Amino acid sequence: MKRVIRYDITEEFHGMLVKEVLHRHFGLSTRQVSRLKFQPDGILVDGQHATVRHILQTGQVLTLCLEQEDCGSDHLEPVEEPLDIRYEDEDMLLLYKPAGIVVHPSHGHYKDSLANLLVYHYGQQGKHLVVRPVGRLDKDTSGLIIIAKHGASSAMFDRQRRDGHLGRTYLALVEGCPAALSGTIDAPLGRVEGSLILRQVRSDGETARTDYEVICPGTDYSLVRLKLHTGRTHQIRVHMAHLGHPLVGDPFYGTEGSHGIHRAALHSWQITCRQPITGEAMHFVSELPEDMRHLCEGAGFTIPTLK
Repeated sequence: MKRVIRYDITEEFHGMLVKEVLHRHFGLSTRQVSRLKFQPDGILVDGQHATVRHILQTGQVLTLCLEQEDCGSDHLEPVEEPLDIRYEDEDMLLLYKPAGIVVHPSHGHYKDSLANLLVYHYGQQGKHLVVRPVGRLDKDTSGLIIIAKHGASSAMFDRQRRDGHLGRTYLALVEGCPAALSGTIDAPLGRVEGSLILRQVRSDGETARTDYEVICPGTDYSLVRLKLHTGRTHQIRVHMAHLGHPLVGDPFYGTEGSHGIHRAALHSWQITCRQPITGEAMHFVSELPEDMRHLCEGAGFTIPTLK
């Protein structure tokens, strides 16, 4: 499989070397650029072979030919199960992940991960691709997740994340109601000693910042909207527990099974990004899963509409 990318050189890149555009605009690594250099027709300018030291001019067309990767995710067993795909093109795929499914194979989940289902999906299209999730969702977190289809789109999403053009908004049900209905939790996170899974707030941890806003306050539980500035493991779960309002049903940082939910009540609700190659602004939003919707309706909360 080949992915051919054609890019019109604008004044912004006039006078720049091809390799500068590959690094700065496409976010390609040195290794990825090297792969292009040694592929037939890997780098073309106005249809002619060009080196990475070619100086670009406004109006020229830079063409990149991404060859099939040496090793896809074919070592994973393909599993035929339905995927809830909300958007797909040559560079990315966006889907809805139900709670209870892991993204990558792990202990006890070697054949029922999202990656296994994607390998089957790609195979039906005759494609040999690495499964590249953009960001991570815990097993019990529901909602939207992006999958990059090749190294260039993955690199571009990494750049969007650094530049603030990739945003994800979560909805969560938390125990009780924070006294301050909105704020930013700025508390570093690190591992709990002796655990490979659990995290805690600790002074020597990695920087972690979470914005929260209570959109439906309640007595027993509240509906909260959250945005991440960083993407640490269990960040939302630990930060809300640190605030004194753990997620409903959270078996690690709260009370398992509280209010009848047997998972942390967290949902990846909204994603904003740019199409990794064309730069087109994109916006996706998803409905709440049944367990969270049931509690919201029972409390009379106004569930955010899809728009």
